[in-house]
Amino acid sequence: MSNEPRRDRRNDAGRQRNRGGSGNRHFSTSAPSQRRRIADPARLAAYEVLRAVVDQDAYANLVLPSRLRDHGLSGRDAGFATELAYGALRGRGLYDAILARCLDRPLEKLDPAILDALRLGAHQLLAMRVPHHAALDETVGLARAVIGAGPSGLVNAVLRKVTRHDAAAWIGQLLDGVEDPAARLALEHSHPEWIVRAMRQALVAHGRDAEEIGELLEADNLAPVVNLVALPGLGSLDEALDNGATPGTLVPDSAYYAGGDLSRLSSIHRGTTRVQDAGSQLLARALAAVPLEGRDTDWLDLCAGPGGKAALLAALAAERGAEVTANEPAEHRAELVRKALRPVDHVAWNVVVGDGRRYLQIPADQRFDRIIVDAPAADSGHCVDAPNPWRKTPATSPSSRHQGELLDAALAALRPVGCWPTPPAHPILPRRWPSSTTRCAAPRARLLDTAATVNTVALAAESPAPPMSPAAPPSAVAPRALHRRHVPGPDHPRRRGHRAHERLTHDRLQHPPQHPLRRFHQLEAELHRIHTADAVQSTSWTTTSSRT
Repeated sequence: MSNEPRRDRRNDAGRQRNRGGSGNRHFSTSAPSQRRRIADPARLAAYEVLRAVVDQDAYANLVLPSRLRDHGLSGRDAGFATELAYGALRGRGLYDAILARCLDRPLEKLDPAILDALRLGAHQLLAMRVPHHAALDETVGLARAVIGAGPSGLVNAVLRKVTRHDAAAWIGQLLDGVEDPAARLALEHSHPEWIVRAMRQALVAHGRDAEEIGELLEADNLAPVVNLVALPGLGSLDEALDNGATPGTLVPDSAYYAGGDLSRLSSIHRGTTRVQDAGSQLLARALAAVPLEGRDTDWLDLCAGPGGKAALLAALAAERGAEVTANEPAEHRAELVRKALRPVDHVAWNVVVGDGRRYLQIPADQRFDRIIVDAPAADSGHCVDAPNPWRKTPATSPSSRHQGELLDAALAALRPVGCWPTPPAHPILPRRWPSSTTRCAAPRARLLDTAATVNTVALAAESPAPPMSPAAPPSAVAPRALHRRHVPGPDHPRRRGHRAHERLTHDRLQHPPQHPLRRFHQLEAELHRIHTADAVQSTSWTTTSSRT
């Protein structure tokens, strides 16, 4: 070995060449534009979900299973893809605010495909236990593979700026100078401002302290537990239970599942076992449980899309020889309803496409015995299976007038001594319009004991408390009370103005045993009740009296 010192190989410009010294040098055989054109399958699946949600207004929970199957993902890889897709959607507001600080142009002028890749990278860097170098390399590789070499350079540069601070530091910078409390909470918890304000109002309306809004928003961002249902007479939970599911504690034939990719379950493929929120399951089962006089063969789901409740109702109807008519105004959603209903015998259901308000003119001999009206609500997007709070704004959400007209149509389509539930009361909608519509359109309708009906189909429930005095004003009703109105007969001198208020306690959704009973998870349960149990318990079950 030579003892001669290494020569300085600097050129005339002062740059050192061949810094590796003597020996063979190795060079890439790929052109720069061809390097790292391979996308990690899990990240690619999450990216495709975001693209479908943003470009096609798709539901993440409907898109994700097919993406997982297409890319052959299961177990931990499927879990990673799910958290990446759902987490990027939940954190979109915060991530967009951070990315705006790292870009030299408005987000609106950025290619949406590039922005979705940046959101995925930001979620990995700020909210997942992914090493920074891995998050950068894999996201840049994804961008190069699906968008192009040029945009991948932008993605690399922007995400490197994101790594300068952790999430807490970024939030501190974003909140600097923001005085409005709702705007601060919207940034910190990645919610649209209108949802923050509406949820705070909902807390007050439910008798809670408005200062709990921060904890409520934090709970709203938690990853949920998947609820399964086996269609009565068709499905079984045995396969799911053999693969790690645990029996549901609220609804019969239900289970909690946290085993990753559901597509590997053959019962899911067949459609006889489905993903469905516990509140939706209770609503459908409670409708079917209300006792009726006389005929009970024709049921109507007035706003059926995307088909979860319709499928459960059809399975229940098939066991009784009844038929469900599933009405959906949008053809593409009607196709989702048909797909959901396919496992059920076709004689038990049919799908029609049209505006539900046309049932205002239904002939008397075509009226229905049971009607469910899950009217379009001001969709907050923060639900267990399709987290996209940016889908709608107050301007694009259905109006209370539209919802009231659907209720009028349901009443018109209901036969004497029929049964129908009003839409689940959404926490961000005023509760006064259903009673107003009921009073005007069906003066001879009466409200049934919702809690008692739900208790008959729930596995665990609390008993209703004694009714309050009818003289008690609404403001005196205890937290989470249910306001129920009795409509006197036509000869009553104060028929149109008389009201009675009754306090009913609500069934509690019981969470899987892994959730400790701490204050934080109590608030998580509070949010879940607002979206499910409270929605069901606040449903007004109405029957029309026999016409004379």
